[in-house]
Amino acid sequence: MVDVSGKPPTERRAVAEAIVTLAPETISLIVDGRLAKGDVLTVAEMAGVMGAKRTAELIPLCHPLPLSDVLVEITPERAAGGLRIRASVATTGPTGVEMEALTAASVAALTVYDMVKSVDRGAIIRDLRLLEKSGGRSGAWTRPDVPVEEGRRPRGRQRR
Repeated sequence: MVDVSGKPPTERRAVAEAIVTLAPETISLIVDGRLAKGDVLTVAEMAGVMGAKRTAELIPLCHPLPLSDVLVEITPERAAGGLRIRASVATTGPTGVEMEALTAASVAALTVYDMVKSVDRGAIIRDLRLLEKSGGRSGAWTRPDVPVEEGRRPRGRQRR
């Protein structure tokens, strides 16, 4: 584990996303709430929050951090053929929350997969990636190939 005891605490934030590609019928089942395992979007969002909070237990050498905010938003995108999972994590501390955001998106995607596997064996989890981070000595970073809406902070679920 890297020693961060000499680093000053700063406000830090990271946003990550993952895509779960699904059959159109599966997306309809999810949006309509007709899957046997229950409300996929709510369960997966909660699983993502829980995953962020347990990141240090899952990733070797990852610092345990007090998280001040975790938000997981899952948006059905029928035209794209899947669900977009976006996780935003914040803390005030000596190290960043990139791993927490990535873990939140991963766990949410795995939860979706678990809940739909009985009806869609072809589901694919793809494009897990960090979109942006801020805080600390290195400052702000935004993935250059992803447009970021200025001032956007996900609030609640958007169903399409």
